Amino acid sequence: MLEIFNDTQAFVDTQALNKVFGEFCKLFDLPDNIAAELTVTDEETIRDVNRRFRQIDSVTDVLSFPALEVKLPFDFNDYPYDVDMATGELSLGEIMICHSRMLEQSREYGHSETRECCYLLAHGLLHLLGFDHVDEQDKTVMREKEEEILSALGITR
Repeated sequence: MLEIFNDTQAFVDTQALNKVFGEFCKLFDLPDNIAAELTVTDEETIRDVNRRFRQIDSVTDVLSFPALEVKLPFDFNDYPYDVDMATGELSLGEIMICHSRMLEQSREYGHSETRECCYLLAHGLLHLLGFDHVDEQDKTVMREKEEEILSALGITR
């Protein structure tokens, strides 16, 4: 389950975001009781969080905070002590998207706001599984997975 918090007054296509989460779970064969949180927020908040947790004093488009060190292929039984006893869910972590940065990037890249928000969510979710883009090889793999998720849903540039 993707829990979405919108700290802005702006429209966020929660239906599309939930579809991205579903496709992400399908791609990695994740069980139905996997969870993640998404907060859509403003520049001031994301800058503050970026400064406090990454020691980078700037606005960014997306931040990810993994709750687990995930091993792929995913096996739910590898995380017996991380399951929320009240819900039976296993949280992969939290993602924050800066709404204004998402809007800027959608205009810059010439695609819809929904497409950009879905891309940033896919990007953040991959970070929760341990994917990164530090070097070119890792970046290539990550970009392929992002596009695989979005293409499966018909979300194109």
